[in-house]
Amino acid sequence: MHMIRRKGLITSESVGKGHPDKICDQISDKILDAVLKEDPNARVAIETMATNRLIIIGGELTTTTYVDVVKLAWEVILELGYNENDFSILSNVHSQSPDINQAVDKEDDDIGAGDQGIVFGFATDETKNYMPLPITIAHELVKKCEQLRKQDSDIKSDMKSQVTIDYNDENEIKLHTVLISIQHKEGIDSKEFEKKIIDKVIKPTINMFFPNINYDFRIFVNPSGKFTIGGPIGDTGLTGRKIIVDTYGGASKHGGGAFSGKDYTKVDRSAAYAARWVAKNLVAAKIAKEVEIQISYGIGLTKPISINVETFGTSNLSEQQIIEIIEKNFDLSPKGIIESLELKKPIYYQTSFYGHFGREDIDLPWEQLNKVEDIKKSIK
Repeated sequence: MHMIRRKGLITSESVGKGHPDKICDQISDKILDAVLKEDPNARVAIETMATNRLIIIGGELTTTTYVDVVKLAWEVILELGYNENDFSILSNVHSQSPDINQAVDKEDDDIGAGDQGIVFGFATDETKNYMPLPITIAHELVKKCEQLRKQDSDIKSDMKSQVTIDYNDENEIKLHTVLISIQHKEGIDSKEFEKKIIDKVIKPTINMFFPNINYDFRIFVNPSGKFTIGGPIGDTGLTGRKIIVDTYGGASKHGGGAFSGKDYTKVDRSAAYAARWVAKNLVAAKIAKEVEIQISYGIGLTKPISINVETFGTSNLSEQQIIEIIEKNFDLSPKGIIESLELKKPIYYQTSFYGHFGREDIDLPWEQLNKVEDIKKSIK
């Protein structure tokens, strides 16, 4: 593990499946998967809003198939412990603009970028899944909270975690603070609830990463006092509003584009996946200890406009040399990304919670280390 780039206290957060923004992400990606399962060439850009007891589904959809978007939304909602009396669901989905469509679908079977924009990919040797440590722990905490919810009627589905790591000592990183806000039913004993979350969530999770750590870090469980009103009833949710939770927890820059509800022609999703794939394989091939890649695209253009690489002083190669390695081993055109990562498959709903990167619990094509040997050969 290296300590070259990060200094001081670094914090990342994650949110659970019942967070209002994440509910919207799940609905949007559930619809996307249902469409792609029947029509892999569909064009999808679904946006969901959840506020109070109303869920609104909008956006663009051009497809040869039919899916019941309201039924799919209910599948997400019911799984989180709500019932059919809790929400009304409205749909106003329409077809994609023909101006966008003609820019994307080329006559020679090539594919142009669905929009202009920049994306970032990142990887670090800090953890075995090549992700920053704070966001990795934060995801594990809400994942374990959700597992506990399935067994414990005191716990409801809206939850957040926040993890602060102390990087001041280059020879020994320390856990500084763990914070969990977790929705619960009325009338519980707050002290008993706090002890339960510490014993059944925080300690087992931290032991995964720090087996020999002293428990002298700060712990906060529901620091607001109580958390009984959650989900869309407590706060409005929107698709695509948790872009830092979805990526690297703030350890890397972000291009600003959200992921959920968008098909593979939208490069702010597909190219961000490809950039992670590139960065992870470069770090695994020991080209650098830490890599951040920026790629830019223009609507309708079939090749990237630019590629930029930053290694934060952790590589013996120049950044231009690394760009040449990337261009030799990766096709970062929209069509190349779609084919290399097989992005026409309905694989997106499973990414709509617990992050899109570093996932070891599911099989994601952009997490494969299938280019490591090719990269190593490129520098011999």
